[in-house]
Amino acid sequence: MAKITLIGLDVGTTATKAVLIDEAGERLAAFAHPHATSRPQEGHAEQDPRDWMAGVLGALDAFSQGHDLSGLKAIGICSQVNSHVFVDGAGTPLLPAIIWQDGRSAPDAAALDGQVSADQKIGWFGTPMPIDASHALSRMAHVRRMHPDIYARTRHVLAPKDYCILQLTGAVLSDPIAAVGLVDGRGDYVAELLALVPRAAELLPPLASFTTIAGTVRAGLPCAGVPVVVGAMDAWGGMFGVGVVANGDAMYQSGTSDVPGIVSSTIVPTPGVILFPPYEGVVMHAAPTQSGGAALGWIAGVLGRTPAEVAALGASATPGPSVPLFLPHLRGERAPLWDSASRGVFARLDPGSGAAEMARAVMEGVAYAGRWAFEALYRSAAVDPAVINIGGGGSLSDGWCQIRADVLGKPLRRCVAPESAALGAAILAGQASGIGGTLTEAVRQLVRYDRVFEPNGAVAGYHADRFGHYQALYADLRVFNTRF
Repeated sequence: MAKITLIGLDVGTTATKAVLIDEAGERLAAFAHPHATSRPQEGHAEQDPRDWMAGVLGALDAFSQGHDLSGLKAIGICSQVNSHVFVDGAGTPLLPAIIWQDGRSAPDAAALDGQVSADQKIGWFGTPMPIDASHALSRMAHVRRMHPDIYARTRHVLAPKDYCILQLTGAVLSDPIAAVGLVDGRGDYVAELLALVPRAAELLPPLASFTTIAGTVRAGLPCAGVPVVVGAMDAWGGMFGVGVVANGDAMYQSGTSDVPGIVSSTIVPTPGVILFPPYEGVVMHAAPTQSGGAALGWIAGVLGRTPAEVAALGASATPGPSVPLFLPHLRGERAPLWDSASRGVFARLDPGSGAAEMARAVMEGVAYAGRWAFEALYRSAAVDPAVINIGGGGSLSDGWCQIRADVLGKPLRRCVAPESAALGAAILAGQASGIGGTLTEAVRQLVRYDRVFEPNGAVAGYHADRFGHYQALYADLRVFNTRF
């Protein structure tokens, strides 16, 4: 009898990743296909949707060639969000995909945000979430203003996972969580908000639950005939993939950007925090920062080393005055500041600041951004978690995990599978197939951990002092950055 299997796909910022697991959660195979980001102008960040599909089909083909998939029950998919592709009626992209890092729509975002009051936002979303440059309506307003001919030809505006589902099955569907900032607490589009941009309501896809079967893989493609579920945004796939599903659970997803989050049914409206509509009783408070692995990748390029080498180098440096202070705002900052004008900086260099100290400064700076985000989350969720689950590519570095535990003053429990969002997608595929019991039971059964990083109390004062200076440095540079 063929082994029952599930596939999870994650269309991330730097690569499409995939895992093949069995019904007990054993990781049978993994796959990764990198894709490039183009930056044709300052503030622009684009990807070719065909690269996403090359990764998706490459994963399905590799798994088909290397394993018996006769027992494959379903395919789940997650992706980066606040990334948008404008397609025509045939599903053909009309523009390169505008990804979440792109800031070109900032003027349109400011104009839209100015038309909505904080009270309206709290009424719709439960918290005063900003309409920023990555918001779907900002992107639509920008394309309508700058490319009216393309906007007129647009039939759908889709997230990466929804574009891939369209190419795999022919179906146009999304989910209410990926539509955060567009839907209310019931998971319905906010008609009054969508009315601010002409045609927005007709261009956004219909919404369904994570585990709805969107369709089956088309004939002629790898895994033809296998059901494909609607899936979730990468933060939610990663949330399930690191074992976070119940009230009080907390996560630290470390990828190109870092995504701290806490599950809590208590809501204290807090500026800077993203509040998702409930899903099966799960209420996620999230505070996605702009840069995590991206900052490490940048300093790795400067030093001419790999990110893994730089992480090891930084972890080897001794905390002290020769470690400069680093703001990781290379392309602005998201939660909890939502300041697209802020930029990165090293402060307080001295003759002892070498490559190792610079690397450590970047790792500490990213951790301080995470601490600032978590402090907003503690208020929003009214939860002070005893332990935080960490996953994603940035969690592979023991040294960086330890720095983050020290900065947060919290134990970090690391997930075994670095492809946490892809694992979460596979869990949702299992839910659609009736595998694993309830969502909570499935998450508890399928997610495994390899280590807990306990905070070192001896450096608590060091990090508390530096975190205060980190916040002050950002405040001191605000006027400089807005005028530059």
